[in-house]
Amino acid sequence: MQKYMQAAETIRSRTALVPEIAIVLGSGLGGFAERVENAVSVEYGDIPGFPRSTVPGHHGRFLIGCVEGQSVIVLDGRVHYYEGSDISDVVLPVRTAACLGARTLILTNAAGGIRADMKAGDFMLIADQISSFVPSPLRGPNDDGIGPRFPDMSAAYDPVLRAVIRKAAAREGIFLREGVYCQLPGPQYETPAEIRMLRTLGADAVGMSTACECIAARHMGLRVAGISCISNLAAGISAAPLSHAEVQETAARVGRDFERLLCAVVRAL
Repeated sequence: MQKYMQAAETIRSRTALVPEIAIVLGSGLGGFAERVENAVSVEYGDIPGFPRSTVPGHHGRFLIGCVEGQSVIVLDGRVHYYEGSDISDVVLPVRTAACLGARTLILTNAAGGIRADMKAGDFMLIADQISSFVPSPLRGPNDDGIGPRFPDMSAAYDPVLRAVIRKAAAREGIFLREGVYCQLPGPQYETPAEIRMLRTLGADAVGMSTACECIAARHMGLRVAGISCISNLAAGISAAPLSHAEVQETAARVGRDFERLLCAVVRAL
């Protein structure tokens, strides 16, 4: 708890704004950061003991300001488990946002599509998740001041928020799929055999983030919603080799629609 609060105090020294909504921007989706009005920027590297993002497409900073009249804190880039940080440090930005006052969290990511009807550039509303392949961020002694030892995850992604996002997408004319997201540790992409396994388990999309952040946020009592940008078809579904360049190219192609969707969701909240 002390680490989260110290990080929050560093940010409070830069701005008195109390954010209502926290938004995590995934790979290649940082364009939404330009939508934050009167933004105060705090680099992750300027916060003592804070992990730094090393992945292209992840700036690694907090932006505190307003979007559509709502006070927000935008996590412009995230830290991934495969970068070498402990899982508790991976979720530190999300926990810091909660300590600053955010009670609603919108997670976004670029993900590989597993379901046969998906194509690169689709958006998927996350209905549920599979996190069993990465360590839990709640491992170790529990701080009862943050949340319960055994938090309930039966509605990890808030059904009311999902309904809001569906309506916002419909108003904007943006097609929105819905499905189950699975987090794997990475950084290597999955093999075709692993994708067949994930399909058998019920996953519709796969990535290397998000699920651990959802767990940490739910532990602290936040409402959580998640949206994946299907940046590519997973291994074995498409004959093309996978690359991070493809992820960034797809995100850039549909980025404006993604920003428009996020703005509509924030406006609806």
